[in-house]
Amino acid sequence: MAEQKIISADFEVFGRVQGVFFRKYTVQTGKQLGLRGWCMNTKHETVLGHMEGSQEAVNQMKHWLANVGSPSSKIEKVDIRNEKSVTKYSIEYNDFKVHR
Repeated sequence: MAEQKIISADFEVFGRVQGVFFRKYTVQTGKQLGLRGWCMNTKHETVLGHMEGSQEAVNQMKHWLANVGSPSSKIEKVDIRNEKSVTKYSIEYNDFKVHR
């Protein structure tokens, strides 16, 4: 049985993404997709995060971050950085969490 490839990527979401439950919905979506990772607010009023999971789940999360977000958010852009294939999960989480 072949091992499933794990994709690792960092993200930063710009726009009106603080004070609109963006992190809560990001965690909920990450968990639904079976991703591991975290997200947090920054002092620059963006949401920063890291995700790891299957290529399909990461692609779905990238789409969600860029086009859906929380109901009251206004997403201007999303930067996806350091996307790469890894052989094992690099983070200590078993699911998706808010980093404080």
